[in-house]
Amino acid sequence: MRSPNFSLLLLLLSPAFTAALKTGDWKTCATSGFCRRGRALSARAEEAGSSWHSPYSLDPASVSIAPADAAFTASVRSSIHPDAKFGLDVRVHEDGVVRVRMDEVDGLRKHYDEAASWSLIEEPSISHDVQWTVGKKDVRAKFGANEVSVQFSPLKVTLFRDGHEEVVLNGRGLMHMEHFRTKEGTAVPEVAEADDGAQKPLQVNAAAWFEGEEQDAWWEETWSTWTDSKPKGPESLSLDINFPNHGNVYGIPQHATRLSLPATTGPDAEYTEPYRLFNADVFEYLPDSPMSLYGSIPLMHAHSAKSTVAVFNSIGSDTWIDVKYPKKGSTQTHWISESGILDVFLLPGPTPEKVFEQYARLTGAPVLPPAWALAYHQCRWNYVSSDDVRGVQERFDESDIPVDVFWLDIEYAEGHKYFMWDQKTFPDPVEMIQDVEALERKMVVIIDPHLKRDSNFPAYQLASESEVLVKPKSGEGEYEGWCWPGSSSWVDFFNPGAWDYWKSLFQLSPRADGKWSWTESTAKVGIWNDMNEPSIFNGPEISMPRDSIHYGGWEHRDVHNINGMLFTNHTYQAAALRADPPLRPFVLTRSFYAGSQRFGAMWTGDNLGTWEHMAVGLKMVLANGLGGMSFAGSDVGGFFGNPDAEMLVRWYGVGIFNPFFRAHAHIDTKRREPYLLDEPYRSILRDMIRLRYAMLPVWYTAFHEASVTGMPVLRPQYTVFPKDEAGFAIDDQFYVGASGLLVKPVTEKGATEASVYLAEDQVYYNYFTHEAYRGSARGKHVTLPAALHEIPVLIRGGSIVPTRERFRRSSPLMKADPFTLRVALGADGAAQGRLYLDDGETYAHERGELVWRGFSASMDKKGKGRTLRIASEDLASRDPRGAVERGALGAYEARNAFAGAVEPVRVEKLVVLGLGARPTSVRVEGADGGELEWEYVAGVGADGKKEGKAGVLTVKDPAVSVARDWAVVVKM
Repeated sequence: MRSPNFSLLLLLLSPAFTAALKTGDWKTCATSGFCRRGRALSARAEEAGSSWHSPYSLDPASVSIAPADAAFTASVRSSIHPDAKFGLDVRVHEDGVVRVRMDEVDGLRKHYDEAASWSLIEEPSISHDVQWTVGKKDVRAKFGANEVSVQFSPLKVTLFRDGHEEVVLNGRGLMHMEHFRTKEGTAVPEVAEADDGAQKPLQVNAAAWFEGEEQDAWWEETWSTWTDSKPKGPESLSLDINFPNHGNVYGIPQHATRLSLPATTGPDAEYTEPYRLFNADVFEYLPDSPMSLYGSIPLMHAHSAKSTVAVFNSIGSDTWIDVKYPKKGSTQTHWISESGILDVFLLPGPTPEKVFEQYARLTGAPVLPPAWALAYHQCRWNYVSSDDVRGVQERFDESDIPVDVFWLDIEYAEGHKYFMWDQKTFPDPVEMIQDVEALERKMVVIIDPHLKRDSNFPAYQLASESEVLVKPKSGEGEYEGWCWPGSSSWVDFFNPGAWDYWKSLFQLSPRADGKWSWTESTAKVGIWNDMNEPSIFNGPEISMPRDSIHYGGWEHRDVHNINGMLFTNHTYQAAALRADPPLRPFVLTRSFYAGSQRFGAMWTGDNLGTWEHMAVGLKMVLANGLGGMSFAGSDVGGFFGNPDAEMLVRWYGVGIFNPFFRAHAHIDTKRREPYLLDEPYRSILRDMIRLRYAMLPVWYTAFHEASVTGMPVLRPQYTVFPKDEAGFAIDDQFYVGASGLLVKPVTEKGATEASVYLAEDQVYYNYFTHEAYRGSARGKHVTLPAALHEIPVLIRGGSIVPTRERFRRSSPLMKADPFTLRVALGADGAAQGRLYLDDGETYAHERGELVWRGFSASMDKKGKGRTLRIASEDLASRDPRGAVERGALGAYEARNAFAGAVEPVRVEKLVVLGLGARPTSVRVEGADGGELEWEYVAGVGADGKKEGKAGVLTVKDPAVSVARDWAVVVKM
């Protein structure tokens, strides 16, 4: 939530103010000095053609190879600035990731070099097996099918696979690290008059062919009404990163655009501006634009039918990225950053799964959230009182609509002093929260990063006394800006002293030192971190001045994109400490960076209630998943506007298949809780939300896999079928984890059917009607019904989908409910699936308190008849390291306490799809109970070629435990 312009401050602080996007509130590349310089450099290179060459070269005599590690260092020189010195460090990690690091050596100042330390979970281990070889032209190292070459002159780094170029750094000669210099020593060349009256140059600018003639915004930059003092002078970093054999690139979230990134330069450019990574509070953002949004993850995937690779450019400053497709199957990118060192990780893949694994090993996998956080969240700006909250809860229950979480926006806080309840409207906050928690529901309360500058506000007073607030450009005192409370200051979470201060605020019991803490809360309250880009109403680009000072003397320009992640990081840690033993916190952030996936969820910000925003929100969620932020979603219904009933229903159809499922709305919108709709819309929404609850086992299992492997919860088409070129650009359908569910949400007005792409010669079943569709090895589109009450959902043949079909008012009340297994037979008569369970709220799973089951179906066609065996096995015993994130579980005890607690939970129904013949017998293998109760509806078999209603076998209450091994045998 936000409002956009300090010049309208009185309106800003009025909840009734709304306005459309004002593009003039943010810079373009042409109005950003360092981006302008970077693009001009690229233009000069383009004009020079083949005569262009990089001025950077590696000194072969300086190469120093580590004796035991796959690492070397070397000196780098620039022909245009021979006095500037640079150091190169290249290393190969144990998993084959190549890290390339370059920084200025013995410069006048220090470039910011700490970005990676905030995003990496640990310093990566360097390979001891790979060896570097120094040749006449380069240094090389070969590992498996991969090889990396570091060319001496001009400096170029190339990652090869099977002899083919995968990633090339500085292949077009656009790399440029602006070295630190004195203002006095950088005067523009002057001219003098010779004896004959002619003019002659006093000196020649030897760098002009590369850097240009002008000192464009080197020492000061004015934009709109703000002036950036730039005390360090020019320090930008330009780098071309090219993928000569990959024609699709993805990632670099967050942008409102297609998944396969459109070009920004070249003859097929769809945008004139580069993609920008600059965390910004963009009010009513455009649904098709490369402009920056709330989060920045400098990770780009490149894909072809032969391989998938990625680059992680660990930099925290404002960054612009041009994308060009010079020819079919090839991509060029140009990254221009305001400050920082060159610190690039080359992820060799060669498959999507390997890329996700490699990135997770660097920055961490998504955290396993509390189970309730995957259910339905109800929010608006604002529920106005504690009685309002209680009333909303009552209406949900009266309408039989499940919900797990109620949210409070900024109006709960007196004077927007977060933590401090407005006693007029929320006189009984703890009792209100307990009333919600009594029905196994939760509350989430917003805590924004700006602190009202009020000596009577404890959070500000303690921060000021501890001297942990961001400083103005002078480096003295406290930076002051304007946000919701008016005059505000911001905690500097780069300062280690801020960490304990922030954690102390969340203590539920009175502090021993007598200082204030948030005792009017509970251990289960979730936290919403908004406005953490940071959003500052009277700041340049509605953010903090770039010359503001953080801990260590670093300017805000150096750390801008990292700033929001540290706020969420320490909120997450503070929330985890409220209970003993700790409970898994839920924290939602708007701003994020590489590594934010370790601390919770994000949402796509202040969207509009339009069909275009509904559609692009799905693409954004998919892109965020590629960047590690799997726990993502868009505000259902749109934050702004009043969608009609059709749009709202369709938006819920999208929302129930977002990893983060929350309805949210602006303070000026009409109330649109689902129980307020007229029939038939209310019943449609009830059924949709119930479908989400039925599928919670699917979602939790997908999140478990993401927390272990880094694979996204929502999987784009190309990640599931990486060799099918027809699917590389598909971004309006997706698979939910490894469940086999293929979803195509409807995002068009008036639609009655939907076209779904099937990439394989396999049978797919309509989840609701059991209609069988046949794919093709060459790809095929099939048409599904999509009336307003219908969502196109298919089950991929060969999948087993676990659900819970008993409907409760909240998800924790479903913990003892039985399971239904949908067994979707594949063309070979087989199927498989997985189910992960734990207590859903503590960290006991890290000690092995969990159940992780594998389900399988196999067809035995020997003899006259056929036998289908459906079985359950213990995956955790077979692969304990795969049961918990980062392989933390060394051993697993199948009879652990949690497994014992859920042993009474049974499978109450098996639904077998694609069974082409009527069974003669259905029994539990090895049991004495005799024939099970079952019914069969004839239809097409999975192994045939016909389409139509599938043959369906329903086995009623086999009475087998979800936590034990068993098998059901079907004879035909």
